[in-house]
Amino acid sequence: MAGWAVWLALAGGVLVVVAPVLHRVSVLPLGPALLAVPVGILISLVALLLSVTVLVGGRPMPAGRGRVLGAATFSALTGLVPILLVLPGLRAPAIHDITTDLDTPPRFDAVVPLRAGASNSLEHGGATVADAQREAYPDVETLVLSRPLAQVVEQAREVAVAMGWEVVAADAEAGRVEATDTTGWFGFKDDVVVRVRGTDGGSVVDVRSVSRVGVGDLGANAARIRAFLERLAAPTD
Repeated sequence: MAGWAVWLALAGGVLVVVAPVLHRVSVLPLGPALLAVPVGILISLVALLLSVTVLVGGRPMPAGRGRVLGAATFSALTGLVPILLVLPGLRAPAIHDITTDLDTPPRFDAVVPLRAGASNSLEHGGATVADAQREAYPDVETLVLSRPLAQVVEQAREVAVAMGWEVVAADAEAGRVEATDTTGWFGFKDDVVVRVRGTDGGSVVDVRSVSRVGVGDLGANAARIRAFLERLAAPTD
């Protein structure tokens, strides 16, 4: 059991950690990479169960307990942590296009050529998607600021850079910032457009975040918009 625990921990870890990395460097297609992760999680959980059973049962001898303890720790990281990360997003609706303005969603321009071959369109899904978003994310709303348009556009660009996004375009005259955010695990690319419109008292800001692949996004686009608007709304010096 001790030997199986160690080897299964290694096998599960390879599937959970290495498969997404291979996808990011374009070695492994998305389908097999996505399939490898739940299989790896299952294997890691089996390894964790075996490791705990061995340790609780007082086996193996002290010289081998370190390896089993290492297998238990590693399999807990690759088996339980991904579940804890994904679990909150399982309640999210199966949509991948989130915006603060559901009546007239901000439109992309500079990002469009970069999405060649993407499985998801930039055309908004209409009333069905809008209703699902309103129910799931009622707090994703337009931001009103008492700052001039040009200043807000520049601050939006700075916030995007600070959040690790790749800024594709920033046009103060058009009141638009476009950027791409790459997720950490699989390297998924989600595109963001920030639209700023001037008013008598300042500016109104709308944001739209759209995934290039995937039917759902596990709540990632809404979380991204919330984080961006929170930073942008912070008082300036």
